[in-house]
Amino acid sequence: MIPWTLIDTAPVPGGDGELRLRRRGAEFSIRLGTVELMNSRISGSEEALATLACAKIAGRAQPRILIGGLGMGFTLRAALGALGAKAQIVVAELVPAVVAWARGPMAELFGDSLTDERVRIEVEDVGRVIRSGRGSYDAILLDVDNGPEGLTRDSNGGLYGVEGLRAARAALRPGGVLAVWSCAPDRDFAARLRRTGFHMEEVRTRARGRDGGARHVIWLATRADSPPRRPEAEA
Repeated sequence: MIPWTLIDTAPVPGGDGELRLRRRGAEFSIRLGTVELMNSRISGSEEALATLACAKIAGRAQPRILIGGLGMGFTLRAALGALGAKAQIVVAELVPAVVAWARGPMAELFGDSLTDERVRIEVEDVGRVIRSGRGSYDAILLDVDNGPEGLTRDSNGGLYGVEGLRAARAALRPGGVLAVWSCAPDRDFAARLRRTGFHMEEVRTRARGRDGGARHVIWLATRADSPPRRPEAEA
């Protein structure tokens, strides 16, 4: 058995823990404490996040996509494969070291995806990018944590609360789609999507794609044509 080697560590801005990049032969793993966030051998559901979302906007001639979280590049590469030459993809990654790892020790995983002319990498909180981009995107793809519960840092939960979802809806063009990856179902989050002006579809997908693995969830939330009525007060 080949032992794991620790390649690097990086603090999470606004969080208490640190990310650890490890390698075992050709396999990479990124962990937060004892929790594995991603592994280079398991990419099926992250790829599905892109392919399912891109299928929803397939008829758009010059789609503009925002991906929250670079990770190991599975979602980015799948989006590049699904979109045409005139697409634009913005990737917002909070942790500078993750971008450095993509260009350094994990470069073999990324291939030429980071130098594709359709791609722009921003080292930034995706929440800030969303709030500054009103009506800018045809699709927003979020995979910044293990789901709507903020694990990596508490403020990630703000992306998935009512105000965060309203901001995402405002950043989408009419009929645009918000796609969210999660390791598990979340009935409360699904209800919030409906309350904030989205037509929602919940898709179950396998961690290893056709090879099986754990069951993950992808929410495909299409922006409704008219905004929801704001109640007097919200729980």
